[in-house]
Amino acid sequence: MKRLSKEQKRDIAAIAAKKDEDIDFSDVPAVVDWSGAEIGKFYRPPKKPVTMRLDADVLEWLKAYGKGYQTKANLLLRHAMVSAGGKRSSRVAARGRRDHHAK
Repeated sequence: MKRLSKEQKRDIAAIAAKKDEDIDFSDVPAVVDWSGAEIGKFYRPPKKPVTMRLDADVLEWLKAYGKGYQTKANLLLRHAMVSAGGKRSSRVAARGRRDHHAK
């Protein structure tokens, strides 16, 4: 990414110094239809370091694509999680198993 010029830095500082009520939004149309909005598009869940034991051939396959094999593994696991019915906390999953066995 290119560094900001002195002029750009000056402009940003001037905008940041303004109070919200002093900013003129009259030329910006109001958004009234949010049907096309993408929820969570820029959300990045926090990462946690883990230790996993993987089959050697699985690890070799992941690493064969180059740098970022851990990111690829995370994407594959996320896809599996979403395909299996979305994100569920361990407490919700445990409660579901308990309720299922109680029937």
